[in-house]
Amino acid sequence: MCGSMPSIEAEERPLVHVAVAVISNAQREVLLTLRHPNSHQGGLWEFPGGKWEAGESLAAALRREILEELGVEVRRHEAMIQVEHDYGDKQVCLDVHHVTQYTGDPEPREGQPMRWVPISELHKYAFPEANQPIVKQVQARL
Repeated sequence: MCGSMPSIEAEERPLVHVAVAVISNAQREVLLTLRHPNSHQGGLWEFPGGKWEAGESLAAALRREILEELGVEVRRHEAMIQVEHDYGDKQVCLDVHHVTQYTGDPEPREGQPMRWVPISELHKYAFPEANQPIVKQVQARL
Protein backbone atom coordinates (compact mmCIF):
# COMPACT_ATOMS: atom_id res chain seq x y z
CA MET A 1 0.00 0.00 0.00
CA CYS A 2 2.71 2.51 0.90
CA GLY A 3 4.25 3.87 -2.22
CA SER A 4 0.89 4.27 -3.92
CA MET A 5 0.76 7.91 -2.86
CA PRO A 6 1.25 10.45 -5.65
CA SER A 7 4.87 11.32 -6.28
CA ILE A 8 4.19 14.94 -7.29
CA GLU A 9 6.89 17.15 -5.78
CA ALA A 10 8.58 14.02 -4.40
CA GLU A 11 11.86 15.87 -3.93
CA GLU A 12 10.13 18.48 -1.77
CA ARG A 13 7.91 16.06 0.15
CA PRO A 14 9.49 12.64 0.40
CA LEU A 15 7.54 9.69 1.75
CA VAL A 16 8.67 8.98 5.31
CA HIS A 17 8.29 5.31 6.22
CA VAL A 18 7.76 4.75 9.95
CA ALA A 19 7.69 1.61 12.11
CA VAL A 20 5.06 2.06 14.84
CA ALA A 21 4.44 -0.08 17.92
CA VAL A 22 1.17 -0.55 19.76
CA ILE A 23 2.27 -1.84 23.15
CA SER A 24 -0.53 -3.04 25.41
CA ASN A 25 -0.73 -4.53 28.88
CA ALA A 26 -3.06 -6.87 30.80
CA GLN A 27 -5.06 -3.89 32.11
CA ARG A 28 -6.25 -3.03 28.56
CA GLU A 29 -3.99 0.00 28.40
CA VAL A 30 -1.70 1.10 25.58
CA LEU A 31 1.53 3.03 25.84
CA LEU A 32 1.57 6.56 24.42
CA THR A 33 4.36 9.10 24.14
CA LEU A 34 4.12 12.84 23.56
CA ARG A 35 5.82 14.25 20.48
CA HIS A 36 8.48 16.85 21.20
CA PRO A 37 7.06 20.39 20.74
CA ASN A 38 9.65 21.22 18.05
CA SER A 39 8.99 18.09 15.95
CA HIS A 40 6.49 17.65 13.11
CA GLN A 41 3.04 17.36 14.77
CA GLY A 42 4.71 18.35 18.05
CA GLY A 43 2.70 18.39 21.25
CA LEU A 44 0.44 15.53 20.15
CA TRP A 45 0.30 12.02 21.60
CA GLU A 46 1.45 9.07 19.50
CA PHE A 47 2.17 5.39 19.52
CA PRO A 48 5.97 4.99 19.81
CA GLY A 49 8.17 4.24 16.83
CA GLY A 50 10.34 5.93 14.25
CA LYS A 51 11.80 6.03 10.77
CA TRP A 52 13.21 3.06 8.95
CA GLU A 53 16.92 3.32 8.19
CA ALA A 54 18.23 2.46 4.71
CA GLY A 55 18.69 -1.29 4.25
CA GLU A 56 16.79 -2.11 7.45
CA SER A 57 13.86 -4.54 7.69
CA LEU A 58 10.60 -3.49 9.33
CA ALA A 59 11.25 -5.86 12.24
CA ALA A 60 14.76 -4.45 12.77
CA ALA A 61 13.47 -0.87 12.60
CA LEU A 62 10.71 -1.61 15.10
CA ARG A 63 13.12 -3.30 17.54
CA ARG A 64 15.72 -0.53 17.22
CA GLU A 65 13.27 2.35 17.62
CA ILE A 66 11.51 0.86 20.65
CA LEU A 67 14.82 0.03 22.32
CA GLU A 68 16.09 3.58 21.69
CA GLU A 69 12.87 5.31 22.80
CA LEU A 70 11.70 3.08 25.64
CA GLY A 71 14.55 0.77 26.61
CA VAL A 72 12.59 -2.43 25.98
CA GLU A 73 13.38 -5.30 23.63
CA VAL A 74 10.58 -6.31 21.28
CA ARG A 75 10.35 -10.12 21.29
CA ARG A 76 7.15 -10.69 19.29
CA HIS A 77 4.92 -8.51 17.18
CA GLU A 78 2.21 -8.89 14.59
CA ALA A 79 1.09 -6.65 11.75
CA MET A 80 -1.88 -4.51 12.64
CA ILE A 81 -2.48 -1.80 10.02
CA GLN A 82 -0.65 0.27 7.43
CA VAL A 83 -1.59 3.95 7.15
CA GLU A 84 -0.69 6.45 4.43
CA HIS A 85 -1.25 10.11 5.13
CA ASP A 86 -0.35 13.34 3.38
CA TYR A 87 0.03 16.30 5.75
CA GLY A 88 0.70 18.67 2.86
CA ASP A 89 4.26 19.37 4.00
CA LYS A 90 5.11 15.70 4.60
CA GLN A 91 3.84 12.31 3.45
CA VAL A 92 4.02 9.38 5.87
CA CYS A 93 3.53 5.65 5.71
CA LEU A 94 2.98 4.11 9.13
CA ASP A 95 3.60 0.37 9.42
CA VAL A 96 1.87 -0.44 12.68
CA HIS A 97 2.54 -3.60 14.65
CA HIS A 98 1.02 -4.83 17.90
CA VAL A 99 3.88 -5.77 20.22
CA THR A 100 2.69 -8.95 21.91
CA GLN A 101 5.84 -9.70 23.90
CA TYR A 102 8.75 -7.59 25.13
CA THR A 103 11.36 -7.58 27.89
CA GLY A 104 12.15 -4.70 30.19
CA ASP A 105 10.10 -1.91 31.71
CA PRO A 106 9.26 0.96 29.35
CA GLU A 107 10.82 4.27 30.32
CA PRO A 108 11.11 7.45 28.26
CA ARG A 109 14.72 7.52 27.09
CA GLU A 110 14.44 10.66 24.96
CA GLY A 111 12.91 12.92 27.61
CA GLN A 112 9.41 12.52 26.17
CA PRO A 113 6.36 12.26 28.44
CA MET A 114 4.95 8.73 28.42
CA ARG A 115 1.85 7.16 29.89
CA TRP A 116 -0.26 4.03 29.90
CA VAL A 117 -3.76 4.94 28.73
CA PRO A 118 -6.91 2.81 29.00
CA ILE A 119 -8.08 1.88 25.51
CA SER A 120 -11.53 3.19 26.42
CA GLU A 121 -10.01 6.67 27.03
CA LEU A 122 -7.99 7.08 23.81
CA HIS A 123 -10.62 9.49 22.48
CA LYS A 124 -9.55 11.98 25.17
CA TYR A 125 -6.05 12.37 23.66
CA ALA A 126 -4.97 14.57 20.77
CA PHE A 127 -3.18 12.52 18.09
CA PRO A 128 -1.67 13.42 14.72
CA GLU A 129 -4.29 12.88 12.00
CA ALA A 130 -2.40 9.86 10.62
CA ASN A 131 -2.86 8.10 13.99
CA GLN A 132 -6.68 8.17 13.88
CA PRO A 133 -6.97 4.85 11.96
CA ILE A 134 -4.59 3.29 14.50
CA VAL A 135 -6.77 4.43 17.39
CA LYS A 136 -9.81 2.86 15.68
CA GLN A 137 -7.95 -0.42 15.15
CA VAL A 138 -6.77 -0.52 18.76
CA GLN A 139 -10.32 0.08 20.02
CA ALA A 140 -11.71 -2.61 17.69
CA ARG A 141 -9.04 -5.30 18.18
CA LEU A 142 -7.57 -5.02 21.67
